[in-house]
Order: sequence, then C-alpha cells, then structure tokens
Amino acid sequence: MTARFDCLIVGGGPAGLMAAIYLARFRRNVCVVDKGASRAALIPRSHNVPGFVHGLSGADLIARMSAQLDELAVARVEAEVTALRRHDHGFEASSNGDAHAAVTVILASGIVDTHPPFREWRAAVADGLLRYCPVCDAFEASGQRIGIIGPLRRAAGKALFLRGYSRDVTLLAIGEDDEPGATSELTGAGVEVVFAPDPRLRRRGGGVEAVFADGRTLQFDTIYPAMGAEVRSQLAMALGAEHVGEGYLKVDDHQRTSVSGLYGIGDVVTDLHQISVAFGHAAVAACAIHHSLPRRFA
Repeated sequence: MTARFDCLIVGGGPAGLMAAIYLARFRRNVCVVDKGASRAALIPRSHNVPGFVHGLSGADLIARMSAQLDELAVARVEAEVTALRRHDHGFEASSNGDAHAAVTVILASGIVDTHPPFREWRAAVADGLLRYCPVCDAFEASGQRIGIIGPLRRAAGKALFLRGYSRDVTLLAIGEDDEPGATSELTGAGVEVVFAPDPRLRRRGGGVEAVFADGRTLQFDTIYPAMGAEVRSQLAMALGAEHVGEGYLKVDDHQRTSVSGLYGIGDVVTDLHQISVAFGHAAVAACAIHHSLPRRFA
C-alpha cells in the first residue's frame, strides 16, 4: 500500500491544528481527522494565549486556526478514528468505514474530563462557574468562594494551589478511602475539608450550591472538579506504545512514541493541560516529521 499522506493527525484541537499548520507550511501532504469534540472548545475565555489582551474563547481559537488550515488547503475529515494499524509503508487509520493511509501519524486526541454530579455542567462551564484548570484561570477566580470536588489524594494539590488566590477555599472530599488524618497540610494552609461521599451540585443565584445527603448545603462562586480524566491514547496503546499508568504516552524530546513513526502531542502526553504546551509539542513534532521524510524540492 502506498501512503497517501505524509502525516495523518488524529485530533483537531489546538495541538493537532498547530501541527497541521506547521506541516502544511513545510509543503507536506497532511490530513486532520477530528470528530469535533475538542476539550478546548469548552473554554469560555482563555487569558493565557499571547497577544489577546482580553482573552479569547476556545471555540474562537479553533475557528481562527481552522481558517488558517483552509488557506493552506489542508485535508480535513470529520470523523472518529476507531482503529490504527501499521503496514509496510506507515499506517492505516479507519474512521466511519473509510481508510486513510499515511507515512507518519500524530496523536493529538487529548483527554475527556470526569465530570462532577452536576446536571448543568456544560452551561456552568460556559458561564465560568465550573472550571477545570486552575493553572489557566485561577487568576480570574481570585477572592472568590472556591470549591474543589474530588478524592482527597487527587484534589489536595489543586486546593493548595488555589489557596494562593483566595482565603475561602473548601475541598469536598468524595473518595471512599479518604481519611480525616490526611488533612493536616490542608487545614494548616487554611483549606476547609468537608467529607461528603455523595454531594450533588446545582446552580443557585449567581453561583453553585453543593447539596449533601443530610440536607446541608454550601454555596460557592466557582467549583473546580478534581476527579481525573480519560486519556484518549487507546489507538497508540493498541500498537504497543509505552505509557504511564494513567494512560499518558511516553515520548522523547522530538515527541516520538516508542512506535516508529507515531508521535504524541498535547494532553495525551502530559497532565499540564495548557494551550501553550500543546503549541510547543506541535512545533517540535512537525519539525521532526518534516526532517524524517524524504526531501522535496520546488
């Protein structure tokens, strides 16, 4: 089988789109396959993207980058890649009954957050009441009543980080094996810890209310879930790619996985879920791929 594309990019979030922009400008034949479920599209307003003084939404960022791809005539397929196979000339990806062949593949499929018990979570994210990334937006939550919900071992670090932005920080510990004796650092830092195995969240007034099984309630201006996420690395793992326990792919300094010709970028390789990090990964991977392919002359 002769590969049609120099590179197939799985995922159309900031990481995948940036890699496509680079490779297209290197005059490489590239295709982006994306099912339209980028985590970045949920961002109501990011203030960490340089040059946008008042920030911009994740959807706006993706739209702007997509417009660049249109100018570069990059092939795009709206579908989910369901299988990835090796062959003598590279890879073959299956999606919606179609097959796409490429010499190299970039996996930029990201993660899917585990959401808290909050029926209106999507609207709450849009309104800034539910936030997933304190590194991204704790600055905007400064001085607010902040709640963190999740198992104690997973949520403690996030609570301590957010304590640097507000005096009013409460951790709702929902883990079955959470132990009150493990809270000394939190209480010493002024973080209130509430053990609540089965709270429910709902909108109330201009904030979020936590409702407990015994009828008690707590009111917050914003909630940060710390409940983990699913790393969408299954395609690479099925090929035997090395990974850590959580599913993040192991890559080298050129974003190469342990599978020759397969690269990983963005959230699928790191728990530092930042657009700027994704951009850096994309540039590194694209340059490495360009130099790994046969030279092409004008």
